[in-house]
Amino acid sequence: MRWSVGIEAEGDRIMKLEEVVELTDAVAPISGIATGIGTNRYGAQVVVFADNREDAIAKGKEHFASAVQKAGLPVYPIVRVEAISEDEDAADADI
Repeated sequence: MRWSVGIEAEGDRIMKLEEVVELTDAVAPISGIATGIGTNRYGAQVVVFADNREDAIAKGKEHFASAVQKAGLPVYPIVRVEAISEDEDAADADI
């Protein structure tokens, strides 16, 4: 099943445009988007395939850590993680 996993990390300085662009480039191959320009957080939303929420979050964190390293960003503590399956997303759209 496909999952959308959102992750945010928070640090002690404001993220620059160039840094978030690097993160965007790093997550793009996995259908990802990045956030964080002008805040002390950076984040990404990525698409993973997993059997359940726990596995989706674990895979999302792995992709996130790899993207952060590839982008050359400082490693900050993760402060938010959420995952929604394509089935849950479709059910929400029907409401």
